[in-house]
Amino acid sequence: MRNVDLHHGASSDVGLVRKVNEDSFLVAPPVFVVADGMGGHSGGDVASQMVVEEFQRLAEAYDPARGAEQVADAFARAQARIIDFGNAHRAMTPGWHAGTTAVVAVLVDDNGVTKWLLANLGDSRIYRITEGRLEQISVDHSVVQELIDSGQITAEEAAMHPERHVITRALGSPEGIQPDFFLLPLGSVERLLLCSDGVTGMIEDKEIEEILESVADPRDAADRLVRAAVAAGGRDNATAVVVDVVGLVKDASYDSQRQLESLESKLGGRL
Repeated sequence: MRNVDLHHGASSDVGLVRKVNEDSFLVAPPVFVVADGMGGHSGGDVASQMVVEEFQRLAEAYDPARGAEQVADAFARAQARIIDFGNAHRAMTPGWHAGTTAVVAVLVDDNGVTKWLLANLGDSRIYRITEGRLEQISVDHSVVQELIDSGQITAEEAAMHPERHVITRALGSPEGIQPDFFLLPLGSVERLLLCSDGVTGMIEDKEIEEILESVADPRDAADRLVRAAVAAGGRDNATAVVVDVVGLVKDASYDSQRQLESLESKLGGRL
């Protein structure tokens, strides 16, 4: 994999309502993670930190040629730790629960070509900026997203739906985990955003796009996004990680089906 110069920034805030910040993030180029914990103090914050710890382990011995396999393994290790942690607490407190969402971005070597491998579980999101346009890459694992996909509600109605915070996939789920994976050409991403729903639940995509387009330094962009979410009400913890590829050469060629088949092969059918 050729050397890629990445500039990045991250910001996180507890918000104006919660007492504990259950979000965790990792910036360990070329590995980036945001996790949004659920379960309260000594629950969600611990679960999200476990995810970060497992991806930190990945970053310390990362092999870009085995990126998809290593990401899947890191998810599996984090899932096992969170399940064990939850079982130990439920033995003393029935009904206790800890879980977390996760979004991950890593650079991988796909047959000698550097690409972005992205993955998500839950309703934390991954966006990209390309040619001045914001695009959501991840698909929310949530009740309202399923209702949107089935045509029962609109995206505007989802913002006010009583089950808008109910997610359908997460680390810590006893049913197991099924992350979504996306493989993108390096040149198809000028700027990458990983964020918790404390950002996307407070500010519209249009404002996110305006900030990412107008603020050049990724450190300032991440800070502006989080401050905007807090200023809009700060009802949840808010975390943003912004990554830029420096000296980017655009690559417009992208065969999505071939990329997915290649990724499935690397994961041994685990998609």
